[in-house]
Amino acid sequence: MDHKDLIASLPAETKDRLQRRSNATGLKHLSIYLAALSALSAAIVAQIPFWPVLILPQGVLLVFLFTLSHECTHKTPFRTGWLNDAVGHLVSVPIALPFVWFRYFHLAHHKWTNDPQRDPELGGKPRPDSWSDLLIYLSGWPYWSGMAKVLVQNASGHLDAPYLPKRQQNAMKAEARILLGLYTLTLISLTYSTILFWVWLLPVLVAQPVLRLYLLAEHGLCPPVANMLENSRTTFTNRALRFLAWNMPYHAEHHSFPNVPFHHLPALHHWMRAHLKSTSNGYAEFTKDYTRTLSS
Repeated sequence: MDHKDLIASLPAETKDRLQRRSNATGLKHLSIYLAALSALSAAIVAQIPFWPVLILPQGVLLVFLFTLSHECTHKTPFRTGWLNDAVGHLVSVPIALPFVWFRYFHLAHHKWTNDPQRDPELGGKPRPDSWSDLLIYLSGWPYWSGMAKVLVQNASGHLDAPYLPKRQQNAMKAEARILLGLYTLTLISLTYSTILFWVWLLPVLVAQPVLRLYLLAEHGLCPPVANMLENSRTTFTNRALRFLAWNMPYHAEHHSFPNVPFHHLPALHHWMRAHLKSTSNGYAEFTKDYTRTLSS
């Protein structure tokens, strides 16, 4: 049974229930997330005792906004459409991820998941297969340099990727120019205040390896096949990490039925767990398995 057969086998009322979005649930999750981020930011600004140790958790909360941006591309965290778009645009700022562009990039990833030639997440390149490649990947350099290139190209109107619809090119050009303008103002602000350096710029750089390892588990070591039960990994982990990542550790479930909002993924897992082909008991286990495949 592949993912299509499995989803088709679900009772109609179950499929309907699993796809129900909720503003209240999404806003509650977001409020707790932002409260934690605000508390850490305030502590860093106030320079409470031992405040430098807060840089890493601050960065983790910032870089994992990627998972919320990802959810917003599917319009699933909230029932109201404009709310998904508004939140998606806002969380794109601290992680340099242009939201309109990312939506179509990500939809192409769903269409061609783990296809070495057509999945844009792979870009025709293999995942890290040596220790040196892994360290470069974990540094975040490929991500930051790649996003800088995307922003510059989009801002200048060079939108030639086959998955980018022409009707959205003006929107992608405008968002890239706005983001580049905001980043220019940020750099200028550093000449008279270092606050943004400590609460934003340094944390997102320091925490990149955490996000990169998490993302590597989503499809790393999975076969390049069309069946989402095989080409995507579900990683069994704790509640804190599932909260941080908006339940995306249930990644095979998400790829099999992307219309299901984050808060219903545990219920979907109940229906799918016996059919999953790629799983790991935690990110430590996955990382250990992955590093075994690396060449020196």
